[in-house]
Amino acid sequence: MTTNGHVSDTEHEHESTSVYNAKSVSEIRAALAELHRKEATVTSQLDALVSAQKDLQRELGRLDLFRANATAQASKARAVSNGMLSDAAANAKRISNSVKKLDLEQERVKATLTVVEQVGELKACVLGVSGSMGAAQDWETAASYLSRASKIPSAVINGQFAARIVPTAEVPDAPAVTLENASESLCSLFLREFDKAVKDNDGARITRFFKLFPLINRSDVGLDVYGRYVCQGVATRARANLNAGTGGNQSKDGFFYANALTKLFEHIAQIIEGHGGLVERHYGAGKMARVIERLQVEADLQGGIILDTWSDERKIERQLTDIKAYAFTFLVQSFMNAQRGSSGTPRAGSPAPGRSSEDESVDMKQVDALLNEMTLMLGKWSLYTSFIAEKCHDAGSLDESLPMPPFLLDSNLNKKVQEKLLMPFNTMTTFFFRRSVEKAFQLDEQPPDLSLNPHKPLNSNPPHVTSAIEDIMYIVNKVLQQSLATSQKQVVSSVVPTLGRILGSDFIGMEQRKMRDESYPKAAIPGQLPPEATIVSFLVLINNLDVAKDYVVQIARARVEPTAGSPHRPLAELFPGPGEAEEVAAALTSFATVFSEKTNELISDGVNVVFHNVMKPRLRPILMDAFRDTDYQLTREQLQDLAGDLDGGGDETDAFSDEVRMRFQLGWDALTKPIGRIMTERTFDQLLTIAVSYLSKMLEKRLWTYHGRVNEVGAARLEHDVNEIIKVVVKGQKYALREAFLRCSQICMIMNMDEEEWEELLNSGGEVADKLKLEERVRARNMVKDTTA
Repeated sequence: MTTNGHVSDTEHEHESTSVYNAKSVSEIRAALAELHRKEATVTSQLDALVSAQKDLQRELGRLDLFRANATAQASKARAVSNGMLSDAAANAKRISNSVKKLDLEQERVKATLTVVEQVGELKACVLGVSGSMGAAQDWETAASYLSRASKIPSAVINGQFAARIVPTAEVPDAPAVTLENASESLCSLFLREFDKAVKDNDGARITRFFKLFPLINRSDVGLDVYGRYVCQGVATRARANLNAGTGGNQSKDGFFYANALTKLFEHIAQIIEGHGGLVERHYGAGKMARVIERLQVEADLQGGIILDTWSDERKIERQLTDIKAYAFTFLVQSFMNAQRGSSGTPRAGSPAPGRSSEDESVDMKQVDALLNEMTLMLGKWSLYTSFIAEKCHDAGSLDESLPMPPFLLDSNLNKKVQEKLLMPFNTMTTFFFRRSVEKAFQLDEQPPDLSLNPHKPLNSNPPHVTSAIEDIMYIVNKVLQQSLATSQKQVVSSVVPTLGRILGSDFIGMEQRKMRDESYPKAAIPGQLPPEATIVSFLVLINNLDVAKDYVVQIARARVEPTAGSPHRPLAELFPGPGEAEEVAAALTSFATVFSEKTNELISDGVNVVFHNVMKPRLRPILMDAFRDTDYQLTREQLQDLAGDLDGGGDETDAFSDEVRMRFQLGWDALTKPIGRIMTERTFDQLLTIAVSYLSKMLEKRLWTYHGRVNEVGAARLEHDVNEIIKVVVKGQKYALREAFLRCSQICMIMNMDEEEWEELLNSGGEVADKLKLEERVRARNMVKDTTA
C-alpha cells in the first residue's frame, strides 16, 4: 500500500520479515516474485504522477497568459472611464443641479404668486368687512368676509408685504388689527342681537345670529350663549312642571316627582335631538358636546331640586330610620328555642305581645309606592345617561362601547342619584322583601282538607303547598322585575345577592325549622306509624321547597333567556353598557343555582325522613305478605289441581296465578298512592327511587332464601311473580325504576335457563347477566332443586 506514492513502513517490515524468515528456496523465490510485483506497481504509479505533473504545468502556464491579458484589458477600461465617462458624469451632475435650481425657482414663484393671491384676498376681505359694517350693515356679508379671511395663513396676515399692500386711506390699520377689531365688534353686536331675539322669543332671529358666530371665529362664544339660551328653556319648563304640583297634588300623585324628572330628561333629549343637526352643520362635528355639557349643568340644578323636594316630601330619611329600626321580631323569635311551637297548627305561630305596634311602624304600602317611584326614576336616569353617552360618542372611534362621559360621571345629578335614589332603593328593597317573607309566614295557611285516605277527595288543586309560597314567590318576581327595570347594574349587584341571602336564611331556615320542630313524622309509640296530620304537614313542607325552587328557576330563566312574545325585555337592552348584560345574567343564574342547591339538599333530607319513618317500616311486611304461603316446590300436576280448586278448571298456563301480584299490589298501592297524591311529581319520584332501591334489595335477599326450595316449575312461577311485582312498581310510565330490579331479574333468568343457554352464558363471559358476579351466577343456577334423580 502507498501513501502519496511511497511505500509504507509496515509493508517494508513485512517484506523484510518474509525474505529473511524464508526457510527454503521456494519461499525465497516466492518472496522475490512478490517484491518484483510490488516494484512494478510502484513504478507505474510514479509514471502516472510524472505525466500528471506535466499537464498541471501546462495549465498553470495558460492561466498566467490569461492573467496578463485580463490586466491589460482592465488598464484599458480604466483609461476609457477616466477619459470618456468622467465628462458625461460631470455633465449629468451639472444638469441635475440646474433642474433643482429651476424647481426651486418655480416653487418660489408659485409661493410668491400664492402670497400675492392671499394678500389680494386679504385686502378684498378687509375692504369687504369695512364696507359691510358701514352704512350697509350687512352682518352676514361681513361675517362671510371674516370667515374667508380666517382661511388665510396668519403668517401672511401678519407679514410685512400685507402690512404695506392691504392698508388704504379708508382702512389704514394693519390687516390683523382690522380683522380682530371687526371680529370683536361683530361678536358684541351678535351677542346683543341674540339676547334681544331671546327676549322677543324670535326663533328665526335666534337661529340667524347663532349661525354667524363660527364665521367670525367665535364658535365657543356662540355655543356658550346658545347653551345658556336652551338652559333657560329647560329651567322654565322644569319650574312649570314642579309648580303644577302645588296644592297637594304631588302627595296625591304617587309618580308626580318621577314624572317631573322624566319630563326634564325628555325635554333635554328633545333639545339635543332637535338642535344637534343645526349645531353640527354650522359649528362642525362633535361641537354639540359642548352644548350638552352646558345642558348637563342645568340638569344637575333642576334634577337636584326635584330629588331634594321629593326626598323631603316623601320623608325618605324618616322612612330609612324606621326601616333600620325594624327588628323582624317574628322571624327572630321563630328561630329561638324558647319560642318554638309544637302544636303543628297550620299557622306558623302567633305574634308576640306588642307585635301590632311594630307592624304599624313601617307602612308597607308606602314603601312599595316609594320603590315603584324610585324604579321609574332610576330607569329614566339610565335611559338618559345612555342617550347622552351615545350623543357624545366619537363616530370615528374604534371602541363600540358607550362609556359614560366624564362630565356626566362627575356631575352633581349623578351624585344625587347615588345618594337619594340608589342607596335608599337598595335599603328599602331589602326591607320590603324580608318583611314580605315575614308577613307571608305570619299569614301562612295549610291547604285545606288534605288526607292520606285515598277514598277522601282532595279539595285543593296540586301542587299542595302553603299560602306563603305563592306570596313569597310573587314578591321575588316583583322585586327582581323592579331591580332590572332600573337598568342599574349597581342595583342588581346589590339586590340579587340579598334576595338569595334572605331566601337562604329566612325562607329555607323557616321551612327547615318547621320540618324539624313542628311536623317531623315521628311515631308516638315505637313500631307504629306517625300521626297522619304530621305526615301530611311534612309532605306539604317538602312540596313548598320543590315548588319554590321551580318558581325561582323559572323567574331567573325568563329574564336571562326571554322567549319570543315574552313581556320581559332582553338584558342587552336594559343594560347596554360594556359587559353589563353578561354580569347581570351571571348574577341571576348564580342566584337560581345557589337557591336550587340549598333546596335540593333540604328536599333530599326530607325525602329520606319520609322513607325511613313512613315507608321503610311497611315495606318488609308488604313483601312478606305477598309471598305468604307460596310454595315453589309443587309439581305441574299439583299446580293444576290447585288451580282447579280455585277456578274450577284451567290449563297449564293458568297455574301461574296472580295471587302474589295481587297481594303485593294491594299493599304497595296502599302505601304509595296516599303519599303520591299529596307530593309533587318530582319529589315523589325521588322518594320512589329510594323505596324501590330498598325493595329490590329485600326482594333479592328473599330470592336467595329459596336455595334448594325451588323446582323447575317453581322457578318459572318465581320468575313470573317477580316480574309481576316489577310491573306493579313501574306502573305509570316509571320504567326507569326497572333498573333497580336487574339483579333480581337476572337471578330468575339464570334459574330458568336450559343447559345450552347456560353453557352459552358461561362461554360469553356473562354478558347477558352482567349485574351478577360469576359466583353469584353459579349460585343462582344451583338454586333449582334437581328432581330428575
